[in-house]
Amino acid sequence: MLMFVAGIFYFMASSTDTLTVPPDPHSGGEGTVFNQSRDAFAKPANNLATPKLRDFTFGNKMFNTNWVQAPASVTTLDGLGPTFNRVSCSGCHFKDGRGRPPLHPDEPMNSMLLRVSVSGMAEDGGPKPHPAYGLQLNNLSITGVSAEGRATIYYDEMPGTYADGTPYSLRKPRYVFSEMNFGPMDDGVLFSPRVAPPMHGLGLLEAIPEKTILSFADPDDKDGDGISGRPNMVPNENGKRVVGRFGWKANVATLRLQDAAAAQGDIGITTSLHPEQNCPEPQTACKAAVSGGEPEMSDEQLRKLVFYSQTLAVPARRHIDDLDVKHGAELFKTTQCAVCHRTNMKTGTHEVPELSNQRIQPYTDLLLHDMGDQLADHRPDYQANGNEWRTPPLWGIGLVYTVNGHTNFMHDGRARNLEEAILWHGGEAEKAKQMFLAMPKQDRAALLKFLDSL
Repeated sequence: MLMFVAGIFYFMASSTDTLTVPPDPHSGGEGTVFNQSRDAFAKPANNLATPKLRDFTFGNKMFNTNWVQAPASVTTLDGLGPTFNRVSCSGCHFKDGRGRPPLHPDEPMNSMLLRVSVSGMAEDGGPKPHPAYGLQLNNLSITGVSAEGRATIYYDEMPGTYADGTPYSLRKPRYVFSEMNFGPMDDGVLFSPRVAPPMHGLGLLEAIPEKTILSFADPDDKDGDGISGRPNMVPNENGKRVVGRFGWKANVATLRLQDAAAAQGDIGITTSLHPEQNCPEPQTACKAAVSGGEPEMSDEQLRKLVFYSQTLAVPARRHIDDLDVKHGAELFKTTQCAVCHRTNMKTGTHEVPELSNQRIQPYTDLLLHDMGDQLADHRPDYQANGNEWRTPPLWGIGLVYTVNGHTNFMHDGRARNLEEAILWHGGEAEKAKQMFLAMPKQDRAALLKFLDSL
């Protein structure tokens, strides 16, 4: 069914469309890799043509190489900063995997960061930069330049009980700012903590046709299931509004834009897409720092970095014939988890042919959903409001501990395991959470075992 809302056509799908969970291990289509090691997220797509492995390898080098302060003898990799969060992409996305919050207050944020902004919107409809700190708090800097500041996380425990009497506890984060070199973070500042998301399968998400994503949208909950996902319409490189796919708020349209923005915001590296240094007006030493070139990352370097991001393979599902896993898959459907974490879809035509026409199981709809006040960051991002988050893909989620040595989930890593991640759901997912709370222990275990098989 076709519906027209606010200038956008939505192709309405019934609540049963694409929700079947097939017993198929090939989550990433023909590019799926059967690897359960610490390198499970770092492999090239299995169907990638051999001649293209050279570009993948070069992109891998770009992803893992540390940038250095300019001027340096290695002129192709200098220009770090002037302020930054990490010196390489892999500094946040270790082993191409998922970041985590610090383990204790004295540990720095090594694989997470804080977005910042002020009330109002920028000219392009995105967040309005803080006049002194821009859009991201950079806790590191090169010699002769002051870092912007740091944030420390403290947690308050929130106890609860399942219907069968089993206790649980959730931890709610609090953030304290210190060493702020360009003015305090006052009450008017909007901030949003973000852990680094995993890198595998991003090219396949980029290859999903826009009409497929729009077909999942139900902004006015016409089908009455209490779930009303909607796209975040964001500018592409030409300024045209298209469906956002990447980032915790679906605020980026393409991987080229995502990689270029991360290069500037996270490492302080300029590209042709972001040729300006990341130096807000009050930061005079930052503005006077020596550049590593104009731009510091060449278009060819960016092209290969993007190719690497596009062609990282999805690991295969595991234990698909286990009876508890099959039971958990059915519970995943009956609790409506699969309405947002959609299972099956087909990619369209992509510039990388190996990503085209693939049957995939990403467990996402790439739409924004209201997740309730407990998870709200109160920071608008294009059309996403402070309560809305993009449905994160779940493929590979059962290998996070193997790859990254932790089981921290949600946008800020507050959940210490998948069970807590479910219990943090609210808003449109409140009904699903309540069904999980009411389940007997063996059903909860089966659902978690299913998630661990992805």
